[in-house]
Amino acid sequence: MSDTKTSGTKARDGKRLGRKPRSGDGVRAGTSGGGRRGAGPRAGMRRASAFLARRSLRTHRRAWAAVFAAAAAAALLGAFALVLGSLLLAGPPVERYAGADAVVVADQRVTYTAKPWGSEPQTATAHLPERVRLDRSVVARAAAADGVARAVADDSVPVVAGRGTSAVGRSWGAAALTPYRLTGGRAPRSASEVVVDSALAATSGGPGGRVTLQVDGAARRYTVSGVAGTRQRGGAPAVFFTEARLTRLAGHPGTVDAIGVVAERGVSDGALRAALGDAVAGHGGKGHGGGERGARVLTGAERGAAEQLDAPGARGDLLAMLASVAATVVMVALLVIATTLSQAVHQRSGELALLRAVGATPRQLRSAVGREASRVAGAAALLGAAGSVPLGLLMRSLLATDPLPLPVPVWLPLAAGAVGAVIVTLAARPVALLAARSITRLRPASALGAARAPEPDEPGRARTVAGVLLAVAGLGSAGAATAQGDRAAALAASAAATSLIIAVALLGPWVARISMRVLGAPARRAGGVAGFLAARSAAAHSRRLGAALTPIVLVVAFVCVQLAAGSTLERAAGRQASDALRADLVVTGPAAGIPSDAADAVRAAPGVSAATGLLRSAVVLAHRETGDPKLDRYPLLGVTADQLSGTLDARVTSGDPADLTGRGTVAVGKDRAGELGAGVGDMVRLRLGDGSEVRLRVVAVYERSLGLGEFMLPREALAAHVSAPRDRQILVRSKGGDTASAVRRALAPYEGLRVRAATADDVRISPSSSAQDDALIVIGVGVIGGFALLAVVSTLALITVGRRPEFRLLRLVGAGRGQLLRMRVLETGLITVAGLAIGTLVAAIPLLAFALSTTGSLPYLPAVRYGVLALTVTVAAAAGTLLPGTGGAGRRGARG
Repeated sequence: MSDTKTSGTKARDGKRLGRKPRSGDGVRAGTSGGGRRGAGPRAGMRRASAFLARRSLRTHRRAWAAVFAAAAAAALLGAFALVLGSLLLAGPPVERYAGADAVVVADQRVTYTAKPWGSEPQTATAHLPERVRLDRSVVARAAAADGVARAVADDSVPVVAGRGTSAVGRSWGAAALTPYRLTGGRAPRSASEVVVDSALAATSGGPGGRVTLQVDGAARRYTVSGVAGTRQRGGAPAVFFTEARLTRLAGHPGTVDAIGVVAERGVSDGALRAALGDAVAGHGGKGHGGGERGARVLTGAERGAAEQLDAPGARGDLLAMLASVAATVVMVALLVIATTLSQAVHQRSGELALLRAVGATPRQLRSAVGREASRVAGAAALLGAAGSVPLGLLMRSLLATDPLPLPVPVWLPLAAGAVGAVIVTLAARPVALLAARSITRLRPASALGAARAPEPDEPGRARTVAGVLLAVAGLGSAGAATAQGDRAAALAASAAATSLIIAVALLGPWVARISMRVLGAPARRAGGVAGFLAARSAAAHSRRLGAALTPIVLVVAFVCVQLAAGSTLERAAGRQASDALRADLVVTGPAAGIPSDAADAVRAAPGVSAATGLLRSAVVLAHRETGDPKLDRYPLLGVTADQLSGTLDARVTSGDPADLTGRGTVAVGKDRAGELGAGVGDMVRLRLGDGSEVRLRVVAVYERSLGLGEFMLPREALAAHVSAPRDRQILVRSKGGDTASAVRRALAPYEGLRVRAATADDVRISPSSSAQDDALIVIGVGVIGGFALLAVVSTLALITVGRRPEFRLLRLVGAGRGQLLRMRVLETGLITVAGLAIGTLVAAIPLLAFALSTTGSLPYLPAVRYGVLALTVTVAAAAGTLLPGTGGAGRRGARG
């Protein structure tokens, strides 16, 4: 009857439009015919789709409320967009050169160009960790440039004032470049006079007083000739010497750190930059194997880069790490949106099939589902865009550091929130349409049978094939990680984890079916009737169970990979450092470092058998990664060769560290030596921290590079290539007795040095953790893991809401409320155990490959951390399964 009316309507509309009726027109033409006069079939179809979408939203508002997790996705994406935008705009503040109109510095960047496979040559750029200096002749060239009123050579040295206070020493002539101005006394006139800032004046007594200062030797008393004040707060205290005295203390009379330029009145920044660029072109610092490096002219906000050498490199490293985390965020957000929307549409497959059976066209159904998903996602995206601002500001506060403040202009939060909202809104509609594709393509007659049939549990062939291919790719990436090292292994392991997580999502029904075969029998035996119901329900709805497992597997695998990778490296590095330590005492100093001759004083102390200072720097190594040029920094340690064996055991596999003398030798870690293809006696080409290219002969290869660093150089050779040749620690091996007291007496002429028992952290090439690393862990694990847990609750709540008719039917056939409650508890247990087991397995595969390739040991995750993760997932699963289902198991359900 319904089909006859529909056919008649189609025939009439076809004649009216001057065309033959087509099969499948259905409700579209009938609706258009019932609309206002003159309305075409497309307008009628839109009205019908809008009507279906409105009614469906009212009917399924509880199910769509569970899909509102898209709001959290929009908030998360917007927060990362805010932080990334702030980081792109970040730059070190201008403090030291606030009085200069321009600053001339050597280029602190190094490049490496190579041709990847089958493409054009590409260039990688890295920032050097040590100061690249300018030839002193450039000062005169800059002073002679058009529009320059004054050019001042600027050098700085680390200074330790009385009681171990770290300060910065500069020449009084360079004070014109700073915000400091003389507020009392006069400028220094001799090598024994200094000007101190107001912070140090409080302890020295002002002009005419005496102050104890230590630069690179024993502490010395100076006369305070004047006091300089500043309107800026923060930063290290300043000490100003005469220019001649400062040049001697700096130890590099032929070069300068930077040149500050004061322009003539009325000269613009652009004109000054152009004139200075022409004047200093081709006259830069020395590096790259003796070739000259070009000089850079910095004006405006760029001047801050001349003050904080590490800021541009740290910004680039942080940007790369945060971009990697943001890519993971996008993957997680899209996976969660796809899971929840797909489940919401699949739970209504019977309803959609019934609408198709009574004459709704495929286009009408797709349009209605798309409109419905877009409206829900749009509302969620707007809510998430508002929530992205406080979340982004919180993440920014965790990452912000003093050398590199992160600005937040007014427009950035609005733009970031819009980015998150647009991504979520655009992703929702195609996901919903894809989920409804199998139902909307049915013919009306077939759809009538599908409306009565249960929801299909078998995934499509394309989905199954894609899942299998991703699983194979993940296992292949894990296998490739075992044959690589360092960052290549980390990248391969990360790719393996991502591929396996997506594979589990695609193969969810199959994974769920296998899991229930393993866990169903114990549940039936332990739970009685409730266990039987839980096992049968789980076995009968593998698609639904697969959708429930996906977010749990996601959160467990992601959190385990993030936590275990760092803890595995940290544990291995600490173990290697502890095994390598032979010293029983260590000398530490203030942030300015330990004078270079302090180690000699320690060695002369009674009871000391060996002592070596540790001078730390980095090597910039050029290599290729999957064909692309890369520049990576590796830790470098400067040591005293004849004292090394008594204080450190690097576990040498070949060669002799005692040969680490002169300027042409190096000891290399075993893994790095294998990558370079170098052994004892071979020559390697390295780029040191100041950009100098050197050819060094390998004299030893050692194993404990994870704890001690990849390279060791003679301390005297490394000292010429660091910004300040100050030791970080002095390791001391004692013969016995009260050696610590003897060492303290030997160090009495030095300020701020302390002697204590040595620990593994004193020799580790990097600290166990930093504030930035902790912030990234909080962001990666806390924020993303919290979002994934919210997805667990939302997905399970959505599934539970869709099962209320099932609960009512069970009540009608005699199941008690207690039995249904125990059934849901057992189902929660089954889902949680299966999700934890599968998620742990997914994480263990790439972690095992990563740990074996980088540390040679098994991955490590503290049991307490895993226990907290398991408890949190269990609570989230219980909240999503038990709370929404309470109403469906009550008396009203029994009467319904």
